[in-house]
Amino acid sequence: MNFNKLISFSVLILLSGCMRISKDANSFINSDYAAFDYFHYEGKDDLYKTILKTDETYLNPILSGFYPDPSICRVDNKFYLVNSSFSFFPGLPIFESEDLVHWKQIGHVIDRKEQANFTLAISKGMYAPTIRYHEGLFFVVCTNVDAGGNFIVTAKNPAGPWSNPIWFPNIDGIDPDIFFDDNGKVYITHNGPPPNNISVHEGHRAIYMFEYDIQNFKIIGESKVVINGGTSMAEKPVWIEGPHIIKKDGFYYMICAQGGTEYRHTEVVFRSKEIFGPYESYEKNPILTQKNLNPNRENPVTTTGHADFVQLPNGDWWSVFLGCRPYGDDLYNTGRETFMLPVEWKNGWPEIIGGNDPIAFQNKRPNLPLSKKAVQSMNGNFIANDEFDSDKLDFKWNFVRTPSEKWYELKDGKLFIKARNESLQTQTNFSFIGRRQQHLNFDVSTKVTFNLNNSKQTTGLAAFQNEKNYLLIGTRLNSENKQEIYLEKASNEDNEGDISLIKIAELSGHLKDIYLRIEGKAQFFNFYYKTNESEEWKLLIENVDASILSTKKAGGFVGTYLGMYASANHFKTNQ
Repeated sequence: MNFNKLISFSVLILLSGCMRISKDANSFINSDYAAFDYFHYEGKDDLYKTILKTDETYLNPILSGFYPDPSICRVDNKFYLVNSSFSFFPGLPIFESEDLVHWKQIGHVIDRKEQANFTLAISKGMYAPTIRYHEGLFFVVCTNVDAGGNFIVTAKNPAGPWSNPIWFPNIDGIDPDIFFDDNGKVYITHNGPPPNNISVHEGHRAIYMFEYDIQNFKIIGESKVVINGGTSMAEKPVWIEGPHIIKKDGFYYMICAQGGTEYRHTEVVFRSKEIFGPYESYEKNPILTQKNLNPNRENPVTTTGHADFVQLPNGDWWSVFLGCRPYGDDLYNTGRETFMLPVEWKNGWPEIIGGNDPIAFQNKRPNLPLSKKAVQSMNGNFIANDEFDSDKLDFKWNFVRTPSEKWYELKDGKLFIKARNESLQTQTNFSFIGRRQQHLNFDVSTKVTFNLNNSKQTTGLAAFQNEKNYLLIGTRLNSENKQEIYLEKASNEDNEGDISLIKIAELSGHLKDIYLRIEGKAQFFNFYYKTNESEEWKLLIENVDASILSTKKAGGFVGTYLGMYASANHFKTNQ
């Protein structure tokens, strides 16, 4: 071989090597992974367009979207808040604030498979946590419904890592609270069945308490009934739950949710001179409810209850609690959200100021130094974009149940999601990464690149409530190998879990790059697509009834998630 041929052969080898490297990269992008370039979310609620934000006020809800069952504690000049998360993973989101107005998520309490491996229905899992701080350690007690029961976890840093669960044995109930008395003793309080499991009326429940050895994590003595039924058995109270103990001026105060987590939800308070009671019910109960108000009032907040209290350094008291913002007759897709109102003590009893009036969306803020730290807004109208330029997912993203393997990658400014055999229709950890719908009116969009190979595959943008209630705008190949944009609707309104394609638009040729968009307008959603960035959005279908995503119709306790999805086996019967 002469010199010129040797050079040519060497160049050929080098180029073929480069081609192999490029092909390997492309095989990652173009085989069984859908590549998402960005995710755009924008809140557009009409109400917030009329409210002028000022430094002297705050907006309700303080955490908009599906952030139910808030519990709060203060450590020095910082506040920490945690919420229920049910079967979403990571679980129990935890927030930090210096002024109770600006909140930053700092992590999750449950973020490892060994802590909780969710394989449950969406509305099982993590119920009603309580967060407290004592002698350098943070404590969270919670219930993992249908997967172990009640437990306690600890952390030196609220951002984590948190310990693996230490289980409370033989507790038949939910919603544990942990209270550190000033005499050094520790008590766990929780909801449970009525004494001797004898129900006097439907919905009859009780509150139990036991002493706890916090050094050795063991129960001391027997669990005792401290509240039977609720405020007054003559009125047949139902679903007493969510207890929290507070000690003030020689009294033990127990605040509880009562009435169930729907329209008749309330917060009530009891007090006693002794930790185990007897507890006296406040004559002005409930201290928080919206059940007696005109259901046709403008911009209603409903189902308020499940409160927790916190004291400020200056002695003021505030409450956080859940509530809902319906757009119709008890219809809300945003789930139960976190609200805040001040607490006033009157004649030895706490009252939530304005708790029985229509909940105000703008109030005078707490008497705390205003934090100017740049944090992502959690209330009012805001824009939240993710360009996927980090090496890890933002805390706002969740999976449905615990991943058994890592099926996504963040690389080169893209989020790659592997199209696996699981689908939105199955009670599994399917390939979906979502964030909460936080507004009644919103706009969400993304760009996805995916190499479709067969008619079972799909990728798209989903509004997901559970496996039987979702809306999916996606792209697929039909039985004639032609590419389509489609809208799929799943609904259990008739208790059949029907799945149907309600709109299809055929594309010319096979296109890897697709832009997808959902425009939410309370009960009705509009769906759009386009095939390149410069063109106008094309309407696929408008005014799709999204009330199937409401808690009232879908059931359960969660809110709607908006997110990115891919599957290799979505169309099992080639719908």
